[in-house]
Amino acid sequence: MGIVTTIAPVALALIMLGLGASLTVKDFTRVVQNPKEFFVGLICQLVVLPIIAYLLIIILRTPIELALGVMLIAAAPGGVTSNVLTKFADGDVALSISLTAITSLISIVSVPYVVFLSIELFDITYVKKEVSMLAISLKMFFVVTVPVIIGMIIRKFADDFIIRNIKIINKISIGLFIIVFVAIYIEEWDSIVMFLTSAGTIAFILNVTMMIVGFYVAKFFATGVAQRRCISLECGLQNGTLAVFVGLQLFGDNMTYMVPTAAYALIMMTTSVIFVLILRRQT
Repeated sequence: MGIVTTIAPVALALIMLGLGASLTVKDFTRVVQNPKEFFVGLICQLVVLPIIAYLLIIILRTPIELALGVMLIAAAPGGVTSNVLTKFADGDVALSISLTAITSLISIVSVPYVVFLSIELFDITYVKKEVSMLAISLKMFFVVTVPVIIGMIIRKFADDFIIRNIKIINKISIGLFIIVFVAIYIEEWDSIVMFLTSAGTIAFILNVTMMIVGFYVAKFFATGVAQRRCISLECGLQNGTLAVFVGLQLFGDNMTYMVPTAAYALIMMTTSVIFVLILRRQT
């Protein structure tokens, strides 16, 4: 698993750098101006998604060796791909960017909390004993928060350049995401095949359930059509590279337990594209 161990932290840092370069102060102040849609999306991602993942693990009797991998992807913030697909779905791109940015920054606290709570709930013993919540939070700070801040500084001093090349930056981020997961599939193919049915089943159900739940929770709280589409995609598209990075801290080179994350990454891209195509036919 040496290749993934090497490239995942670098890929994540570069992806977050690209995210930071796409942000302005308005992406944060917008939350204050239109708080309702933002907090609906935030609660769906930070609270509803992990709870549904936990319930599915219990209902589907997911093997314990896969349970933490499922909770890890459920705890991960929205990914950059959600911003791109929200645009194609005629969703609220501004809201999508704000949700991705703020959940990514919050993730240095929320992800370790969900992970270590899951370790206790499932009585998991296969993580590295020397790993602590604080240690993971600090590592995430340096590969998530710091690159975002640097990216925002670059945007401030090279605004015109960033605006002209934002599509290229997004493509690079998606490319890095693909590289990480291709490497996982190549190096862990035997484990993926072994757990394909159980991991694939829960990953598919979790992904589709959260897109549906996100859409109808947003509809219940009377948000507009564009906002519903955005929140639905934010709930279904997670930052898989971040999940892999945290998994490396927990499992070391033994990535068998990351199979649900790999399965979810492939499934979420397929289902979300289908979802976007359905939405575009309705407009």
